[in-house]
Parts: sequence; C-alpha cells; structure tokens
Amino acid sequence: QVQLVESGGGSVQAGGSLRLSCAASGYTYSSNLVGWFRQAPGKEREVVAAIYTSGGGKYYSGSVKGRFTISQDNAKNTVYLQVNSLKPEDTAMYYCAADTAGRYGITWDDARRYNYWGQGTQVTVSS
Repeated sequence: QVQLVESGGGSVQAGGSLRLSCAASGYTYSSNLVGWFRQAPGKEREVVAAIYTSGGGKYYSGSVKGRFTISQDNAKNTVYLQVNSLKPEDTAMYYCAADTAGRYGITWDDARRYNYWGQGTQVTVSS
C-alpha cells in the first residue's frame, strides 16, 4: 500500500524557515517523480516544486524559486522541502504527491501527473 506522510509544518513569523518532509512507502521510491503542492483557504491548489527521485531534475514554481529547495534522502525514502524567507502568502496546507504510474505525458506541474497524495502539513506564516 502506497503511503505518503508529510511532517514539519508549523507556525512561523515572516522571514522564518521550515523543513517539510515527505516519507514514502509501498512503491519503488527511487524511480519516480515526487512533487510538493500547496493550497490556501479559498484558493486553488498550486504546484511548488518537484524532483525525480532517480537523481534527475528539480523543478520550482516561479513564486518560490530561490526561497524553497527540494531534496531527497533515498536511504530514508524521503523528499524534503526546505522553505526559507517565508512570507504570509506562503500560508497554506502543503501536500506531497507521487507519480508511481509513469504518466510521462503530463508535465511535472500538472496535478494530474500524480496518482498518490499525502494528507498534508500546515504552514502558517504571520507578519
């Protein structure tokens, strides 16, 4: 059974940092795309970043590039999202998602690429 479990969210002041974790199990972790998305109340879900766990590319949305860093620890089957220089507009529920079906015809920033999702971890940034 595929499971994605996020952790590391919290409440911080503007300018602060957090490290979000996405622990994966139940599938061949080392050969897939894992993405981070976020959704704020009343807003649509948006992609934040993604990484190929086979050691390939990393991708970022324009709104977080330079502030967020995605990385992985294959020994722990875990993908991380280091979030720095946080702004109040970064407040959202953050979700990780995995493409275990090889939907290569769909780009990394399209939620339809991902067939498994975690439950999310809340990030709240106060001004």
